[in-house]
Amino acid sequence: MSTFQELGLNEDLLNAITDLGFEKPSEVQEKAIPLLLEEDKDLVALAQTGTGKTAAFGFPMLQKIDIDSRTTQGLILSPTRELCLQITNELKQYGKYCKGLNVTAIYGGASITDQARSVKRGAQIIVATPGRMKDMISRKLVDISKIQYSVLDEADEMLNMGFYEDITDILSHTPDDKSTWLFSATMPKEVSTIAKKFMYDPTEITVGNRNESTNNVSHEYYLVNARDRYQALKRLSDANPDIFSVIFCRTKRDTQKVAENLIEDGYSAGALHGDLSQNQRDIVMKSFRNKQIQMLVATDVAARGIDVDDITHVINYQLPDEIETYTHRSGRTGRAGKSGISMVIVSKSETRKIKSIERIIKKQFEQKEIPSGMEICEVQLMSLANKIHNTEANDEIDKYIASINELFVDTDKDELIKKFFSVEFSRFFNYYQKSKDLTVSDSRGSDRDGGRDYGKSSNDTRYFINVGRKDGFDWMKLKDFLKEQLELGRDDVFKVDVKESFSFFNTENEIKEKVLAFFTDFKHEGRFVNVEVSENRGRSGGGRRDRGRGRGRDDRRSGGGRNRRRDDKPRGDRRSSDRGERRSSDSRGDRRSSGSGNRSDRRSNDRGERRYDDSRNDRRSESSSSGSDRPRRSRRRD
Repeated sequence: MSTFQELGLNEDLLNAITDLGFEKPSEVQEKAIPLLLEEDKDLVALAQTGTGKTAAFGFPMLQKIDIDSRTTQGLILSPTRELCLQITNELKQYGKYCKGLNVTAIYGGASITDQARSVKRGAQIIVATPGRMKDMISRKLVDISKIQYSVLDEADEMLNMGFYEDITDILSHTPDDKSTWLFSATMPKEVSTIAKKFMYDPTEITVGNRNESTNNVSHEYYLVNARDRYQALKRLSDANPDIFSVIFCRTKRDTQKVAENLIEDGYSAGALHGDLSQNQRDIVMKSFRNKQIQMLVATDVAARGIDVDDITHVINYQLPDEIETYTHRSGRTGRAGKSGISMVIVSKSETRKIKSIERIIKKQFEQKEIPSGMEICEVQLMSLANKIHNTEANDEIDKYIASINELFVDTDKDELIKKFFSVEFSRFFNYYQKSKDLTVSDSRGSDRDGGRDYGKSSNDTRYFINVGRKDGFDWMKLKDFLKEQLELGRDDVFKVDVKESFSFFNTENEIKEKVLAFFTDFKHEGRFVNVEVSENRGRSGGGRRDRGRGRGRDDRRSGGGRNRRRDDKPRGDRRSSDRGERRSSDSRGDRRSSGSGNRSDRRSNDRGERRYDDSRNDRRSESSSSGSDRPRRSRRRD
């Protein structure tokens, strides 16, 4: 491997590198820096998070710009505020001996006036998020018409976040002869498209294989029931007393909820997501970097600005929608040559995704079992023993030794040790002594929600619902719709099968009554949505299903009536049956004529809306009461 001196960097940058303690360049730096210093050309660099990409484009840009000029010569676009600030701070450190250097961060959530003032003072380099940059261009607060170098950092994430149009608009204000450097951890089709559109004959360098995970990270998955996900998270934390981790959730709501639950249960945790103000996000990140927070619960977008070298674990509380995103998540650990562990908590309905991720990252997952309560107690006890053994004695205690000895004069050594360690050990023992085993057997399924047994002994219920593709649903949208309406975890709804005008889905048996009760007189976009139990549990939805009046829309209001059954048609015939046509046409008619004076709608609307509001209130009441039953434990975090 080359040294930084051999890469062709000037003395000012080499002095900064010495101060920062960098010894040898990383692979992406070794490949990119000489190439960018040698000539002005476009570059596509694919490298994992944590491999030193900022220095790979930062050093060449700092060396090539004219420090004596106050004209903006370099523009770096990044997807998040955190990453924008991170890049800005690193460039300032790299250019600490470059007198007159002005690197300005432009991002939302901060004063646009202050940012414009900093640019006006002469910012040779601007680091910006696309939204705020576009805003400042429209207000004519920045001039990027003379830039020589543009960088798209984390290009794949910017495109995933929907910044394509913003990037296009921003780059339209830049000269055609500039050099564009694109850095990304993955290379999906969208990144290839933007490279073709904005770059001319780019040179491509790749560190490792495309989308492949770093070798410093090991990958584990833990199979649990969906309802035990949070308990599994707590056990994984307790089984690793020195954990310093990022926990990933799919949504801002789940992120906040998990963080609040952890804090309530005595863990050192914090939340990082887009609904926080910039000041709140700065406080959380400062606490995490100072290790005042051990467990940072974050969304994928917010976590893009996390650049902390000592993260021991990444825990995927929920798998991402886009499998490629897993590469970014696992890259939060195993940085700067250190090793790390990426853990995934999955239910049976998600096990197929593990195989898909393995194909992309070209690494194998190791299936492990959630630690038992007694295993955790043993780990915590030995951790405490080691911590005490390695603690340097405080001489200020000497004046109290005589009084302490007098207190324990009749206690032998073994009894004293037992008493001492019981102070901490008893907390865990009392909590875990009657805990159940959370691990479930592996059964990787072949379909997209895979892995469940649909025999007679299966502990789930299959439902018919009268919405389908005609109503704008695919299987993912319907799954999200059901999760949001029923306030369920994402994995509580599975085996979603969407047809043209109707669909099927499954839940565990214990929430069947909740599902049926909720969809009594439920309206969506002006039409009634029916949910009924399907007698046939197969994938195709054929066979027979219950259409009892007790489950129907009208008789569910009265709670009575006889149950009737009819045969479901095969997949093709069902759509064309008379009754199916009536159902489909009635549904379309409901949407066309909602509010037009239909007698049955007028008769049932008020009653239905009252039932809907009451059911929502009941669920809120049940949720708040059930939360108070969760056992709490006080834990001391040193």
